[in-house]
Amino acid sequence: MITTYHRPSTLDEALALLSQPNTVPLGGGTLLSQPTTDPVSVVDLQRLGLDSLRVNGNELQIGATCTLQALLEAAECPEALQTAIKLEAPINIRNSATVAGTLVSSDGRSTFATALLSLDAKITVVSGQSSVVSVGEYILTHPRGLITAITIPTNTKFAFEFVSKTPADKPLICAAVTQWNSGRTRLALGGYGTSPMLAMDGTEADGLDTAARNAYHEANDEWASAEYRMDVAATLAKRCLE
Repeated sequence: MITTYHRPSTLDEALALLSQPNTVPLGGGTLLSQPTTDPVSVVDLQRLGLDSLRVNGNELQIGATCTLQALLEAAECPEALQTAIKLEAPINIRNSATVAGTLVSSDGRSTFATALLSLDAKITVVSGQSSVVSVGEYILTHPRGLITAITIPTNTKFAFEFVSKTPADKPLICAAVTQWNSGRTRLALGGYGTSPMLAMDGTEADGLDTAARNAYHEANDEWASAEYRMDVAATLAKRCLE
């Protein structure tokens, strides 16, 4: 239950408010709009100008409050990332959900977080001072502070493949592969657990299907067996390379 609403006009003001107990940032409001009996104060980020999309060299810098739909529609958004975004949420949610809010609330079935993990996205977090962490580190540690930007590389080959019960469902298994010109290859897998899994980050693509298979060896849940996920993940990883 929202008890107090703030709408600061500067980042410093927002950070000061967020340092108070039971105070959280408000981006698209898709999570905070859900019913709860816990009192909470919110800090609306709309005035802070954090919704930009900007190409800087070989990187796409995505403001924290950029919506999923705005990113999907951007000319700079890779086609495979567009697929992952469409699977993350229906369009009515994508029009309001922010990229930062989606990442913060993600679990292992998040196609968007899986894609960012493969791309080795960098997260800018501000708490007194600004720091940049990898998305993998952010998912594991959730460092304190306010996300202001997410940065992804644009000079890579990126592919995303998935299997789901219906086209509108979150995938049971998804695989995202990113390759750099140097040959570096990252494989991230989703569809299971509390967070996406980084199955491989190597100097070349050899053993990609084996890495995919090994990552799911304990991935049993109510949706699919580990054996099924192991077989399908290996196939999806190879498709990504093709």
